[in-house]
Amino acid sequence: MGEAAAGRVLFIFVDGVGLGAADAAVNPLVGARLPVLRGLLGGRAPVAEIAPVHAAASLVALDALLGVPGLPQSGTGQAALLTGENAPRLFGRHYGPWTPTRLRPLVAERSVLARAVAAGRRVAFANAYPEEVVATRAARSRAARARDPLRAAPPLAARAAGLLTRHTAALGRGDAVASEITNEGWREHLGRLSLPATSPRRAGHNLARIAAAHDLTLFAHYATDTAGHRRDLATAAAALERVDAFLGGVLEALPPDVLVVVASDHGNIEDVRVGHTMNPALALVAGPDHAAFAAGLDDLTDVAPAILARLGIDARDAA
Repeated sequence: MGEAAAGRVLFIFVDGVGLGAADAAVNPLVGARLPVLRGLLGGRAPVAEIAPVHAAASLVALDALLGVPGLPQSGTGQAALLTGENAPRLFGRHYGPWTPTRLRPLVAERSVLARAVAAGRRVAFANAYPEEVVATRAARSRAARARDPLRAAPPLAARAAGLLTRHTAALGRGDAVASEITNEGWREHLGRLSLPATSPRRAGHNLARIAAAHDLTLFAHYATDTAGHRRDLATAAAALERVDAFLGGVLEALPPDVLVVVASDHGNIEDVRVGHTMNPALALVAGPDHAAFAAGLDDLTDVAPAILARLGIDARDAA
């Protein structure tokens, strides 16, 4: 693909957000205060019955089943999303919450991050990770390795691509974003009281500034899946409202030439009765030519190749 087709992409991964029924009694995406999402979708809630829709942004449903029986899970779903490969089929089943050991080389070598770096693009992983978490596994206790958050596909891919480089100092400067969006977890659970408190909107501004300096930026958010597992409508609504305010901050500050791709790995939070669902995963695309980009998305494996194409990279030749 020629360089003339190249553009810039901000890829925001949100864990466990599917497109479900338009039922406010079970789906917090219907009843939560989501002015940014609704504004992008012509006043409508992001639910299955309206997808696909192309308004100020495009909403499409991503098949998360990928022809494999069982409930979709984060480990294989995130691997499929980041590599464009049918990870559940390669592994033989849906698996989570972590990337299965057998698929970790795939994520390390074939992620959209690794391929963009190999093609010479300016690439960022915007998430901050504590310095002690990024220490080599050999230097850590067995108990610490068992809790290792780096087994998730986004940090696995970032570490392999040499991009897991943003820590406490970067977060303090606003040059990184906490996975929870605000800095509350770092302050309360990690004792980083010197970190400034930040709002979701301000965190969105920070992410937009990072994306403005790169061709491809990835940010990963997991609290939506955690909230879904709690099976509480108010908790789920609060988690989604935080994401909505964050997205509003991103769009306020982002350069107009950057395409925003928000995508999930499986359903969960959209039905507080059940945990993981068989529903399609959410994909929201905003920015230049969003409708044309979204039209090529049918399942989880379409996201990475579409991003590479947007960057002007031929996915068949990328390392």
